[in-house]
Amino acid sequence: MNNPNCRQMTYSHESRTTSRRRFLTAAGGAVLSLPWLESFAGTCRAGDSARSPVRLAFFYLPNGITRRGFFPGEGDRKLPTFAGQNNVWRFEGQKAPVGSHPLTFSPTLEPLHPMREKLTLITGLDRQFQQGTDSHAQAASCFLTSVAPYEVKNSAYPLARTLDHIAADVISQDTPYSTLELSCNDHQNNIESIYFDNMSWYGTGHVAPSMRNPRKVYDRLFGTQQNARVRNITDLALENARRLKRRLSSGDRRKFDEYFEAIRTIETRMDRIDSLKSELVAGDIDRPADHLPRNEYIHLMGDLLVTALQTGLTNVGTLMVGPERWTTPTNWEGILDKPQSHHAMTHAPHEHLEDLFKLDRFHVSAYARLLERMDGIIEADGRTMLDNTIFTLGAGMGDGTTHQYNDLPVVVAGGGGGTLKLGQHLHCNPGTPLANLWLTQLHALGIERDQYADSNGTLGEILA
Repeated sequence: MNNPNCRQMTYSHESRTTSRRRFLTAAGGAVLSLPWLESFAGTCRAGDSARSPVRLAFFYLPNGITRRGFFPGEGDRKLPTFAGQNNVWRFEGQKAPVGSHPLTFSPTLEPLHPMREKLTLITGLDRQFQQGTDSHAQAASCFLTSVAPYEVKNSAYPLARTLDHIAADVISQDTPYSTLELSCNDHQNNIESIYFDNMSWYGTGHVAPSMRNPRKVYDRLFGTQQNARVRNITDLALENARRLKRRLSSGDRRKFDEYFEAIRTIETRMDRIDSLKSELVAGDIDRPADHLPRNEYIHLMGDLLVTALQTGLTNVGTLMVGPERWTTPTNWEGILDKPQSHHAMTHAPHEHLEDLFKLDRFHVSAYARLLERMDGIIEADGRTMLDNTIFTLGAGMGDGTTHQYNDLPVVVAGGGGGTLKLGQHLHCNPGTPLANLWLTQLHALGIERDQYADSNGTLGEILA
């Protein structure tokens, strides 16, 4: 259950009690965590109130974005040529002045329009590049870092404990998993170091490695490692589920069915992917067998993240939709007509502009899809799951061609439990550190700090 104040509930005539994370258990040790159900609200101890956890999540875009499709007012931006290491670029055309403005939606951001009242577009945020490494290496690995450039001695990376773990130390203390780190990198060739494929760090030099395989993520979350012969956890837990369902209200029965259907859908999609991979290996097809269908893969990993947050398995998660600077061509089924290297495409936007627009829009639509799903989940306090979450989309570079570390693309969605002001476009003063946003999010989560990395204040315009 997702009420952190509710420690016990009764769900059978035998008065069996369980903690709020008591799992629906079946034979063989398979477990299935439940969402909040109003039918158990009356079983909390006297004095407990209905309160849902506040969550923090990140949806990371590798290799930057194509600015003229993403940023409002930059549709006529001149296409740059590859510029090498970190550069500072300022668009001199039409752009919103500093301050808060009504939201407008560029072609890339258009999939977010249905969620416009529950998100804020933030532009103008900068990061400082520490000389000594590749731009891509710092882009992902240092996106959430808590240390200012050059403060860590004898390290080429300005890396310390990242924001997700700092927040988890407070808001995810009672969850089975403190954090969840996911990456949609299905390549088996490790052509880059860990800094290109991980954004979460316990501390300097201590990576929190991203999980790439959805089956392994599923096994970790739902404890199915010991049930290899029986694939579906919903089958294992179904008998206990039926006994529980008889004691639910009509509204909870619908919520219960929706939740089980979501789990079943994840299982079905994983089985479909496994089957396709087997066919690719067995057939004489000119296509690498280690590549999963891209749409299916990214959506599935996103669903696993949302389900883990919904059921209280963790309150903090990160999802990289791909690795930085990986040059291996990727099959973008349903989006591009042939395998492409996203990184290589960003270096030649004049040749690949329309395909870059398609990829950026797909990534934003995948994020929008998760927002819509979260906004349809009602929690114990009457808010939606999205209302109780801070879910940030962003990239470590402001443009994939220029490799700029200034004017980064950022969208913050979710109300943080009522602590954030949404439905606006906030354009910051040039030079405003990205760390100001991270400090603001910590304050929204009730975690008081005077400074975060190289921050020089908070973004008061987005605090409710």
